[in-house]
Amino acid sequence: MRVASLVPSATESLRALGVEPIACTRFCEQPDLPTVGGTKDPDVDALVARRPDLVVVNDEENRREDADALVAAGLRLYSMSPRSVEDVGPAVAALARAVGVDVPAPFDPAGWRAWIDGQRAPVSRRCAVLVWRRPWTTLRSDTYGSSLLALLGFENVFADMPDRYPTTTLEDLSARRPDVVLLPNEPYPFKARHVPPVEAAAPGARVALVDGRDLFWWGTRTPAAIEHLRAALRP
Repeated sequence: MRVASLVPSATESLRALGVEPIACTRFCEQPDLPTVGGTKDPDVDALVARRPDLVVVNDEENRREDADALVAAGLRLYSMSPRSVEDVGPAVAALARAVGVDVPAPFDPAGWRAWIDGQRAPVSRRCAVLVWRRPWTTLRSDTYGSSLLALLGFENVFADMPDRYPTTTLEDLSARRPDVVLLPNEPYPFKARHVPPVEAAAPGARVALVDGRDLFWWGTRTPAAIEHLRAALRP
């Protein structure tokens, strides 16, 4: 099967499943694969010219108009959009079946439930994640990143916000009194120089730089991402 992917997480997962995508986006971090633009601005004509049997898309990464253009061109789309860690096992299993390969452990239904149960920690600390600045942006509870932290025993202090990726302020961050504030290196490239102002806004909180892929790239990387984050956030 000729499979293209417009989703970084899916591209990585396809390769882990033994399927080499015929094209991906420039954000997929796969320099040896042909690229067809970005997640929000794919080159539809270039993708159509590659004649994929299946194109993997996602409702957060990709735009509806691009998906509609691909369908109008006669391509078959496969959408996968897990919202939580619990969704990842079924999503990977469904992707494997869609491309005709075996479902690997621990992503089979029984294996994934057992894996989740083995990872779950009691809630013991309060956490905030800043995903952007100018404006400061965070995430609420119904996001993959928040569910990942909940599995590790962290309560998201912005869980009750009205938007999934709401804007906030450092003053609001201070008022919510997190024990830990995470600054991932994507989608915004937070670096060491961004730590002091956040520490000043949240006195007493530990401010940690983490790999954004571990927080936001779901799929076959999820088990390893859990271990990376657990180590990074160990008291």
